[in-house]
Amino acid sequence: MAKLRVGVVSPEREIWSGEADMVIAKTVDGEIGIMPQHAPVLGVLVEGGVLRVKREGEPELVAAVHGGFISVADDEVSVLAEVAELGSEVDVAAARDALDRAQASIEANQEDADAAVEAKRARARLRAAGEEV
Repeated sequence: MAKLRVGVVSPEREIWSGEADMVIAKTVDGEIGIMPQHAPVLGVLVEGGVLRVKREGEPELVAAVHGGFISVADDEVSVLAEVAELGSEVDVAAARDALDRAQASIEANQEDADAAVEAKRARARLRAAGEEV
């Protein structure tokens, strides 16, 4: 069966690369599922999204992805994230603390755009780590 070649990178490092059966990402146009032989596409990733990489016989790879792009062509998927973190690398206590601080800032000032972004990022990190949000 055909496989996808997947690469997930951020400016700091290569997050993950390998073969997959399916990639699911959230773009500004909605959630997109990529399987082998998918039509070429270029999408803008949302802030605070979760990327899922499904691999036969292996656990699903999950990463918090904050902005960037996804490119698909010739069974190759490139995720170029502004910031990304594998769920297995998330410091859950720090993410919960960041979410609590962001929510307190939002309660104090409903128009605090920075706190809203921080809350989205913290929620994505917790979802990637498999935590309830």
